[in-house]
Amino acid sequence: MNSIRRYLEFVKPYRWQIIATIIIGIVKFSIPLILPMLIKYVVDDVLGNHGLSNGEKVNKLFLMMGIMIVIFVILRPPIEYYRQYFAQWTSNKILYDLRGVLYKHIQKLSFKYYANSRAGEIISRMINDVEQTKTFVVTGLMNIWLDMATIVIAIIVMFTMSVKLTIVSILLFPLYAFSIKYFFGNLRRLTRARSQALAGVQSYLHERVQGMAIIKSFAIEEHEQTLFDKQNKNFLEKAIQHTSWNAKSFSVVNTITDIAPLLVIGYSAYLVIHGQLTLGTMVAFYAYIDKLYNPLRRLVNSSTTITQSFASMDRVFELLDEKYDVVDAPDAIECRDVKGEISFENVSFAYKEEDGAVLKGIDLNVKNGETIALVGMSGGGKSSLVSLIPRFYDVSKGRITLDGTDIRQFKIQSLRDKIGVVFQDNILFSESVKENILLGKPDASDEEVYRAAKAASADEFIQQLTEGYDTKVGERGVKLSGGQKQRIAIARVFLKNPPILILDEATSALDLESEHLIQESLNELAKDRTTFIVAHRLSTITHADRIVLIDHGQIAEVGTHDELMAKQGGYYKLFQVQQLEKTKAEAK
Repeated sequence: MNSIRRYLEFVKPYRWQIIATIIIGIVKFSIPLILPMLIKYVVDDVLGNHGLSNGEKVNKLFLMMGIMIVIFVILRPPIEYYRQYFAQWTSNKILYDLRGVLYKHIQKLSFKYYANSRAGEIISRMINDVEQTKTFVVTGLMNIWLDMATIVIAIIVMFTMSVKLTIVSILLFPLYAFSIKYFFGNLRRLTRARSQALAGVQSYLHERVQGMAIIKSFAIEEHEQTLFDKQNKNFLEKAIQHTSWNAKSFSVVNTITDIAPLLVIGYSAYLVIHGQLTLGTMVAFYAYIDKLYNPLRRLVNSSTTITQSFASMDRVFELLDEKYDVVDAPDAIECRDVKGEISFENVSFAYKEEDGAVLKGIDLNVKNGETIALVGMSGGGKSSLVSLIPRFYDVSKGRITLDGTDIRQFKIQSLRDKIGVVFQDNILFSESVKENILLGKPDASDEEVYRAAKAASADEFIQQLTEGYDTKVGERGVKLSGGQKQRIAIARVFLKNPPILILDEATSALDLESEHLIQESLNELAKDRTTFIVAHRLSTITHADRIVLIDHGQIAEVGTHDELMAKQGGYYKLFQVQQLEKTKAEAK
């Protein structure tokens, strides 16, 4: 019920539209209730009225049919249109608001959450489950009330015609209510399990479609088919369990709703035989039984679909309830006038406490405008260290200061606005080259984009693309080479022009020629900025003001290239190994 209460908060701004839709709907559903009364009138007062001549009967019939044509042909269509239009407009607006809140929420979730979650699962909740909640609005907040209003109006009219026959008509209502409560009480759990299984299939497909090149390169199609069949079978089992229980529900409830007309036909025929009921009233009553039990059948269908929407609501609010690992402090301030002096003070960090610390007791003071290179073996903690600066994660112990202020005192967005990051594996969106560069500064002019691309040595290859800067790069930049993607990512940072730079293996995807092309540009960009370079190829960072060797999460050595080479410690050994490898490669 908590999910329903929370969902109603999204409904509240549109309550008057919903009320208007219900009122229009009651008028729309009331119009067909005239038909049984019309049948009674035609049978008893026209056809069965022996005091009228055939001409008078025809006149009465034509007059009544003319009135009905006005009601059903002229009045009813616009009423039906506006009922449908307002119902869909309102429900779609609610879904629009909900997806907007969800998207804002997932953008605030930390890297830690995404490292432990499947993208397909998140997408399934934002698309499938949110869409499924639409049923609650259209059916639960609108159609159910219309069906109930139809039932009430039908019963009132039936009471005016025959109290005894009406009581017989609603005799099975208690049994019907009991069946609904019994069968549909368990349906929410089964529906939730089915939705979860479907999300599992979607998550699996999302990952495999993105990694299809791996599947093909290793020729593991049959193995992958087996794994997919396992996911698919799990969904099939949950779907069949859901369908089986649903089918039992419908078989029992529909049996009850089918018995009621039989009771009415039998009893009303008995009353007609004994002269206690007119034939027209009997025919009209049977028609009203249809108007009475059709809404009841729709309520059964509604119970199924609303139960599905409840399960979807639970999954949507589960996502909304995910806690933020990195949040603004209550008294957080804007990050302005950055000089770029950064200090790590006894910093330790662990992704999970049970896995142990990735960084331990890091102490490092970086002056503004200084270029710091972080080197070391893979897994040593270099990327983890720089990811703490923009607060992708928060330190577990100690603190990081920017110009003397703990970075946790700054508003996250304003802090990140002052930092430019180029990752090792940069993601490009499927839009155009220009739109991908504009991510660095969305309001930049075309001229600024072109300058940034030239600075990143990307302009030349972009001009050679089929549509130049307007060329669509495909999902994750699939139409571009690794080096081209990296240069576009670097162009973003040139465009952003931040006071602090983080280059996390920024040139690792480039060949030696491409690397040489942009190295000078990166050196130019780093001037008068605080720059952190995480590098694998040590030859690219010999110019750094200081080089920091990270070993098993701790600082092992600090100094310039010449100082560390003279020391002949860990850095010297790494450099010598790489030079040896380079010599062997050139010899081949």
